[in-house]
Amino acid sequence: MRAIAVFPDTREVKMIEHEEPRITRPTEVKLRIREVGVCGTDKEICRFAYGVPPAGSDYLIIGHESLAEVVEAGPDVADLKAGDLVVATVRRPCPHPECRPCQSGHQDFCITGDYAERGIKELHGFMAEYVVDDARYMNVVPQELRDIAVLVEPATIAAKALYQTLKILQRLPWFDPELLHQPSERTYHALVLGAGAVGLLGALALRNMGFATYVYDRAPAPNAKSRLVESFGATYISEQALQDFSHLVGQVALVYEATGASQLAFRALRVLGPNSIFIFTGVPGLGAASAIDTDAIMRDLVLKNQIILGTVNAGQEDFARAISALDTINRRWPEAVRALIAERYPLDAYRDLLLGQPDGIKNVLAFETSDVPAAAPPSARA
Repeated sequence: MRAIAVFPDTREVKMIEHEEPRITRPTEVKLRIREVGVCGTDKEICRFAYGVPPAGSDYLIIGHESLAEVVEAGPDVADLKAGDLVVATVRRPCPHPECRPCQSGHQDFCITGDYAERGIKELHGFMAEYVVDDARYMNVVPQELRDIAVLVEPATIAAKALYQTLKILQRLPWFDPELLHQPSERTYHALVLGAGAVGLLGALALRNMGFATYVYDRAPAPNAKSRLVESFGATYISEQALQDFSHLVGQVALVYEATGASQLAFRALRVLGPNSIFIFTGVPGLGAASAIDTDAIMRDLVLKNQIILGTVNAGQEDFARAISALDTINRRWPEAVRALIAERYPLDAYRDLLLGQPDGIKNVLAFETSDVPAAAPPSARA
């Protein structure tokens, strides 16, 4: 079968012929991969910033944002059947008995770092025609979400972050979740940093929860992203207008960072109000040290009871929450959620998507030719 793999030792990215997997355990399912989303993690692996092949292999099949169809189920699989659409979780538990998160099925909170991740670390990913995996890692997607289901995995970032946020807010005796759905002077304000797929999915989730949502991006408005942001009732803020955001300083209940730009993130800490939460989802590369006003940040964190939360990988419950949220968002803003997917391309376009700079928010490799519209390759687009 065809697959897209990276070879760290020789620093190559290429399409390969890989042996088609077979079910070998009674709890496994065989999947036909329908679509794989391309994200910044894939591109960084293709630049050899990280990415670890499975033991004994000199290459790693990449891809972790998957949509697949079940084609075969092992004899002990009761809840899945041929034809079901599924999205697989990415992380697999570490083997250490002292890691209570992994032992309890919450490997997204692993304490040892010895977990494995599909398409990233020590396990082949989903950018292949077929995959075999254990049924317990599958999440069934309703057929009516077929055309946006490839967004489930990136949507789990927001699903997990906002679930944790609500848990944190509920520690406050006066917190009333109903206020999220009642616009008033007490409306909760949220600032999203970044208008990529993770940021916009976070913004959609925040608007769906009732937050007055602001989305920051560098490009001046009007542009395609600003129009998209406005279409679901959020406010777009560009680089030039960032200074005008000062009227909300001290009123923001939540900042959702989705850029990986640490200096921007720490600047944005200053807009947080009392009892507020800052969520980091971006992972910056290691660069030169920078000077920030640590005294001011620490004073605010202590005196205003602020919380910093870091999260990116998601667990099984978060996949279920993401699917449910996408279903609701799809009914409220169908055009907005579909606009996140720029194009679907055949597997032959992998080099342009992984090594080039394609347009759009989320580009997708489609394994079924019927799912690929007639379009120029991404490298040829204006």
